[in-house]
Amino acid sequence: MSHAHPYEELTPEVILDAVERLPVRCTGGLLALNSYENRVYRVDTETRGPIAVKFYRPGRWTDDQIAEEHAFTRELTEQEIPVVTPLVGPEGSTLCRHAGFRYALFPWQPGRASELGLPEERRMLGRYLGRLHRVGASARFHSRPQLTVEAFGHEPVRYVLDHGFLPGYLDQAYRSLASELVERIAGIMAAVSARTLRLHGDCHLGNLLWTDTGPHIVDFDDARSGPAIQDVWMLLSGDRDAMQRQLGEILDGYASFMDFDTSEIALIEPLRTLRLIHYSAWLARRWDDPAFPRSFPWFNTTRYWEEQVLILREQLALLDEEPLFRS
Repeated sequence: MSHAHPYEELTPEVILDAVERLPVRCTGGLLALNSYENRVYRVDTETRGPIAVKFYRPGRWTDDQIAEEHAFTRELTEQEIPVVTPLVGPEGSTLCRHAGFRYALFPWQPGRASELGLPEERRMLGRYLGRLHRVGASARFHSRPQLTVEAFGHEPVRYVLDHGFLPGYLDQAYRSLASELVERIAGIMAAVSARTLRLHGDCHLGNLLWTDTGPHIVDFDDARSGPAIQDVWMLLSGDRDAMQRQLGEILDGYASFMDFDTSEIALIEPLRTLRLIHYSAWLARRWDDPAFPRSFPWFNTTRYWEEQVLILREQLALLDEEPLFRS
């Protein structure tokens, strides 16, 4: 596509036409869902009810990388782990094409959000993650990337600095602080030497849909290889005591199906720091997409970057603290 904005031509007509290639007949009901990296919609059909359709951001993943995402979810479904697996499309593949876009169709999975407020919810989720990682450890990705300090630390810092997003008076402070953090994190990760396995990669509360029978884990778009703790730490919140209790309950369930290397707990704050650095660069990379200035108006303001410097200084201090332990 020659347009600066990759979704410029993704009109309602294109979306409905893509779904009707299944073939089904759409009712015209169309709802944009909360997704920015890709575009995801609920589309109502006459014969199959609602269907979710995801249009992949052009240029982000290769066909092989998307195929590995889909194959991983199929493996999990075959093991009766509650994930949402793409449907086979009109060309006999889960990866479909229409009007210059690549897309996938999914069965509609209703569910509610949960704050994981109950110990049994955390233990149940831990059991599912243990089963997911058991499958994840049984083979490896060949095309999808690995979670590395280069990809989530060095490279994002370079992008933000090289493209002039920081106010001039903060440039040196951010540069030196980010450099120190990334080097410290590289040392910590090298010392832990965690086992690498196939992961969900972005396992936060927004990617969990709860039903009467438990959670469904959705959106494997960020699936990659990395340490098991990557799929755990984003589920922790609150003060140190609260996070320690939550971690223990999740790992209680996890251990029913998969061994957990407790040395990986030392990676929680390093991984949190890398996510903060990567998030700023992600917003910067997508700033030419009109959806981003509308949805994140606070980004790229002086106040935003001042707050980032303060947050990263706090993270530097947290790297010096003793890691959580399994209570």
